[in-house]
Amino acid sequence: MSLLSAALGRISPSPTLAMTSRVLDLKGQGIEVIGLAAGEPDFDTPDFVKDAAIEAIRGGKTKYTNVDGTADLKAAIAGKFKRDNGLDYAANQISVNVGGKHTLFNALVATVEAGDEVIVPAPYWVSYPDIVQYCGGTPVIVAAGADQGYKITPAQLDAAISPKTKGLILYSPSNPTGAAYSADELKALGEVLLRHPHVWVMADDMYEHIVYGDFTFATIAQVCPELYARTLTVNGCSKAYAMTGWRIGFAGGPVELIKAMAKLQSQSTSNPCSIAQAAATAALTGDQSFLAERNAAFQRRRDLVVGMLNAIEGVHCPTPEGAFYVYPDVSGLIGKTTPGGKAIDSDAALIDYFLDDVRVAAVHGAAFGLSPAFRISYATSESALTEACTRIQQACAALR
Repeated sequence: MSLLSAALGRISPSPTLAMTSRVLDLKGQGIEVIGLAAGEPDFDTPDFVKDAAIEAIRGGKTKYTNVDGTADLKAAIAGKFKRDNGLDYAANQISVNVGGKHTLFNALVATVEAGDEVIVPAPYWVSYPDIVQYCGGTPVIVAAGADQGYKITPAQLDAAISPKTKGLILYSPSNPTGAAYSADELKALGEVLLRHPHVWVMADDMYEHIVYGDFTFATIAQVCPELYARTLTVNGCSKAYAMTGWRIGFAGGPVELIKAMAKLQSQSTSNPCSIAQAAATAALTGDQSFLAERNAAFQRRRDLVVGMLNAIEGVHCPTPEGAFYVYPDVSGLIGKTTPGGKAIDSDAALIDYFLDDVRVAAVHGAAFGLSPAFRISYATSESALTEACTRIQQACAALR
């Protein structure tokens, strides 16, 4: 009899966290590495959010709360959905969880079982397929390359749906590409979904507030109200509010699903941290003006990285609409050889070359389901990004 469960055998460790561990190991040996693998803002949590947490501690808000969130935080989330997305959710339609990944995990475990299919556009965030597989379901991967802006088409979605399809995971802006669907593009996908009433939608909007230029964010339940009853709208505080370590994710959706997620959470983590919930309440109800300033900084970094990567022969880097990632296509580098004689026969080999030879850490495209490419997080300083991209340019120029 095996000690470990079959469900655990269906998943793999997160490739992004694995690269972060490699970087930490090198730094622990005193080796200088520029880490562009982690999806974490370098900005600090806003002071007014910290102050709310301190006040909660001093006010004795250190006890258990309702399993899936305090009344205050649920009210703040309902207000956020109404203010930002025009969506109405009552308290019993809102779930608060231990980070956005926990929200997604709860929703999938509560709904997916053996034999179910879940459509996952690629490139995808590394955890989506693994969680589906953990549940015993089958991820149906729909690839969308740089030539179509890393966004699936209505025809692709329609072709992927079968009688076994339980749901679609739709993420915009995307991790890893930064691609984002316009309202019209979402409506077109929604028209397909309306023809298939057995398909649920999980809209992961974690990067909602990190968008650039003239792009206007929209979520599918907003632009396709007919899908409201079978859509879970997922969000959180980690990215826009620089609260990755506070671990607060949330969602709005059908009462039946929210109740099921609470049931699961009651037997796993129980309530999210009471102090983090107080901080999240402040984040969602406080002054939002700092978001524009931070987005301006992210946009400068995006433009810097896109420009420097596109200057490399054999690299094509689309300009993202949001998030803080770029996902350059490196088809033109595959088949070349490093100065040390190693073949660049995959994007994984290219990333190893960058780390070993020029000490820049990124994540290979195979981890996200679409190769050959790699992901860079530009959520760090312009000086670090300039140095990292200079090293990548030099490394690529040295290939033969």
